[in-house]
Amino acid sequence: MHPTTVLIAWLSVVVVVQFVGYPLIFVVMLLIILFATKTLPHWWRYVHRSRWLLLGVWLVLAYGLPGDALFDLVWMPTWQGVDAGNLQAVRLVIILGCLGWLFSHLGRDGLVVALWGLLQPLARLGLDRERLVVRLSLVLDQLNTPQEKGAWRKMLGDVAPHPAPLLGQEMLEIRVPKWRPFDTLTVILLCFALLAAGSMR
Repeated sequence: MHPTTVLIAWLSVVVVVQFVGYPLIFVVMLLIILFATKTLPHWWRYVHRSRWLLLGVWLVLAYGLPGDALFDLVWMPTWQGVDAGNLQAVRLVIILGCLGWLFSHLGRDGLVVALWGLLQPLARLGLDRERLVVRLSLVLDQLNTPQEKGAWRKMLGDVAPHPAPLLGQEMLEIRVPKWRPFDTLTVILLCFALLAAGSMR
């Protein structure tokens, strides 16, 4: 499968998950567990890093939606808010799992190629996709570089480490595979899936 097709599939799943309920969400989760076992370590790491974001989203929805308070206590969130918070938290966990699958399946070079192909129509409108692809490559390199504990505190302060000087000039080589009829068929099916998910809303 072409890397751009994989990226489009990931984007489609991210959109579709926002329109479906628990049954289809758990089906997606089961598929990730059964057919993408290499994704599980990445998945757990992303969920662990996003734990405060997940908690924040849950609290906002749990206390932000009107309804009946839990156990009839004024300071407790509402049943409707808790239900919406649980659903949105599960959706975010699924998206993180799909993100782990995307990174483990494509890697840095595959993601760069995928973005290159995805931005090809916009390049005809004058978008400088070369610069965007190079920046993406640098960001992915930074993400793959282990950071020391407490590095974020140094970044917020005045003691942020200065980047090391570049030695020479590095060339980013992109090898784009051939687009095949199977990729076209996959993209068409994904478009139908998006339309079907939109009609379920």
